[in-house]
This record gives sequence, structure tokens and C-alpha cells, in this order.
Amino acid sequence: AFAITPGDSCVLTGGPTRGIYVGVTGDVAVAMASVNNVTHVGLAAGVWHPIQAQQVLSTGTTATSILGGR
Repeated sequence: AFAITPGDSCVLTGGPTRGIYVGVTGDVAVAMASVNNVTHVGLAAGVWHPIQAQQVLSTGTTATSILGGR
């Protein structure tokens, strides 16, 4: 697992995630591996969510303590 700092211009190095962990409940806006932007609303804390993201956007993301897994 690796820490993710949301950013509107930062593409994740090493390829897309296989999952995203949220430490504090909230919304997570991502650029998906399929290049679509999607906001996942109300992701629960303490759970790995099966999201293949190339980027976690700061605009629209309210969740914190975000981790990525490959």
C-alpha cells in the first residue's frame, strides 16, 4: 500500500491502483483507468474499495487518509 495525496494534475506513478483504502469517510474523485472521471460518493472508512484509478483528484475529494494498492 502507498499513501495518496489528491491532486488535480498528479498522475499516480506505477500504473493504476487495484484498490483504494479510505481512512476517513467521504467522497473520492478519480480519473479511472478507462480515462473517465468519476466521483465515488460516501466511501466508507476502513474498507478497501476495488477502484482502478490513475489519479485521485483534489477537486471533489473530501475523504482523507487515502491509500492505494496494486
